[in-house]
Amino acid sequence: MSAEKNTGSSPTGINKTPIVIALILSLILTAAVLVGARLVLGPAGQQQVAMSTLPAPDAESQECADLVEALPGSAFGHTRAQIMEPVPAGTAAWASSDLERVTVRCGVDMPFQYTQLAGTVEAGGTTWLPVADVTAGSSLQTWYSVDRFPVVAVTADDLSTDNADDPVAPFADAVSTLEQRDGEPFPAPLSQLVAGDAGSCEALIRALPGTIQVGSDDDALTYELIDDPAMAEAGYGDDAVAWSSPGLEPIVIRCGVQPSENYEAGAMLQQINDVPWFEDTILASGTTSATWYALGREADIAVSLPQYAGGALIQITELIEEHVPAV
Repeated sequence: MSAEKNTGSSPTGINKTPIVIALILSLILTAAVLVGARLVLGPAGQQQVAMSTLPAPDAESQECADLVEALPGSAFGHTRAQIMEPVPAGTAAWASSDLERVTVRCGVDMPFQYTQLAGTVEAGGTTWLPVADVTAGSSLQTWYSVDRFPVVAVTADDLSTDNADDPVAPFADAVSTLEQRDGEPFPAPLSQLVAGDAGSCEALIRALPGTIQVGSDDDALTYELIDDPAMAEAGYGDDAVAWSSPGLEPIVIRCGVQPSENYEAGAMLQQINDVPWFEDTILASGTTSATWYALGREADIAVSLPQYAGGALIQITELIEEHVPAV
């Protein structure tokens, strides 16, 4: 009897070689997927977060290095994320997905919105300035520590903090170890302008409303009148009125100021009803406010207005037409 050659087939005649090869390939593929997931998500599914480099003059300080080390391993249910290279100095992040993330930056510049008129919040033994993102539908906010050095910025939206009333709570203990040092606020909007002829300003000041609404009904922003003691503390006199809204830059009007030094014949003007306006843009990093001058009236009137509150200029124009005569 001749010897039977082994062809890899089973007694039933099925060739097992392709099955074994497929099994090996599937194991290799599974291992590759696991390794790839580890590379993308980091250890134990750790999320990776990309953070851009922003102006942060004190980010490489020892104080910021110690702060980053002291920050917690979790925040609002998110685990601490791995920051992708290049890693900006003084940064940390927590994330559960691409849409849920909280970031901390240490050593940043004081925001231009921090003026003597800014509304601050006390939380965890630190004074914070909330600055809102005014993009339609966005709940993103950045909270700046304005009485600690170096300055710390915490950025998150409502989804990432689960609508927390105190979005800086997980980081309060670490931030409170920084040196307590009051930041120097920037001058309040229009407070540095030189006074001029007041003309009919008193009637206009009395007529200005207690609230100003800007935007559509669904996304309307409401500004409330700032009281006299707060205005006086910020350096204003009786010729100024201002309105504020939490996390937003104020709207300020001063009646009876010197004309803009930057205005000259032929300058581009914005006509609203019968009032021509000159935009004396002084945008700085982190702010969208510009100064507008109403022309052709008995008194020169200046308005500091954030870009997203441009609709308020129409309401103010109507009051100027009614109470400040043209020349």
